[in-house]
Amino acid sequence: MQEKKVELLAPAGDMERLQAAVKFGANAVFMAGDSFGLRANAKNFDRESMKEAVKYAHENNVRVHITMNILPHDEDLDGIEDYLKFLQEIGVDALIISDPGIFSLAKELTNIDIHVSTQASVTNTATVNFWYKMGAKRVILARELSLDEIIEIRKNTPKDLEIEVFIHGAMCISYSGRCLLSNYMTGRDANRGDCAQACRWKYSIQEETRPGEYYPIEEDGSGTFIMNSKDLCLIDEIDKLIEAGIDSFKIEGRMKTAFYVATVVRSYRQAIDAYYEGNYNKEIIDKYFKELQKASHRHYTKGFFHKKPDGNDQIYENSSYIRNYDFIGTVLDYDKNSKIATIEQRNRFFLDEEIEIFGNSKDFYKFKIDNMKNTKGENIEVANKPKEKILISIDLPLEKGDMLRREILEDDNI
Repeated sequence: MQEKKVELLAPAGDMERLQAAVKFGANAVFMAGDSFGLRANAKNFDRESMKEAVKYAHENNVRVHITMNILPHDEDLDGIEDYLKFLQEIGVDALIISDPGIFSLAKELTNIDIHVSTQASVTNTATVNFWYKMGAKRVILARELSLDEIIEIRKNTPKDLEIEVFIHGAMCISYSGRCLLSNYMTGRDANRGDCAQACRWKYSIQEETRPGEYYPIEEDGSGTFIMNSKDLCLIDEIDKLIEAGIDSFKIEGRMKTAFYVATVVRSYRQAIDAYYEGNYNKEIIDKYFKELQKASHRHYTKGFFHKKPDGNDQIYENSSYIRNYDFIGTVLDYDKNSKIATIEQRNRFFLDEEIEIFGNSKDFYKFKIDNMKNTKGENIEVANKPKEKILISIDLPLEKGDMLRREILEDDNI
């Protein structure tokens, strides 16, 4: 077992998601400014909010990694030197980079740790050692590696070089995200941060001499989502990765909601802690796998972890997410004397409904709402105004930032 515990690295698309990652157990977060990162359509951080985010994270003993992992053209590099100096000034902990040009500028202009992005498609020991010699502090391995390959790479690379792997989130049909499909279909360049996710679209076949006649790929004639991958989930493999000597576990999802971040980070935090406490077993795995299913997700796969993916790792029927639970609110305040919780509404919920409340502890609470008031003190039967403040009497040890969810039932009219 390693002396140093594995890092849990969480996505932070904006300040709300950063706060969720911190509260629910992340050791580090990765995020982007408004340029040089591969999620141009995320909210991201301008300079003022990034400075605030770094301060908040460091106050909570959480490290901040900034993504600069585009594959740039010359015009994409405008302003990069000034940006790097800014990141140095505000004290970010690491830069995630895939392009050698950006790598060399970062080495020249800063002393910030450099992490080689999964976009660099690192799949072998020689390449890992190359980046180490160039001055990389960490290499983020490509998703296209099996456990055996990961173990072999770790055995044959310097111990002071950190290795990071993805453990959860969306999978790309192309090689570690290097894709031109979006560019071809829409003119939006995935390698410069503007992917349209054309791989998730529905496709049929048309024969050249029969325009307008579409041939189904599936026998039911409804077409198929031939490039739509399942989501990665390795909640039951973290013991093997820790024992392989991996330094950081990465959760994908800077475009996902704060509820998603909270649910996924909490589940892996508890599972990792259980490993170090000697309690990582089937019961723990099953418990937190069920929790992971409460966040919006596609069907799960292990990707390349044990074998090369096949048809069972794709979703041919549709591109929609599985959503079994609604995120309905966040605890803004809890008065321990009066037992009154102030809730910020996020989705509609009703008086007499049974809900679940979870924080960063091992368990969650089930609770039936038997009274609700608005901020005027008036009794209400439904919370249906976006971000409305609701007062609920509840005798549970709640904390600011705890989240409320409700199971979506078949007869729900939502």
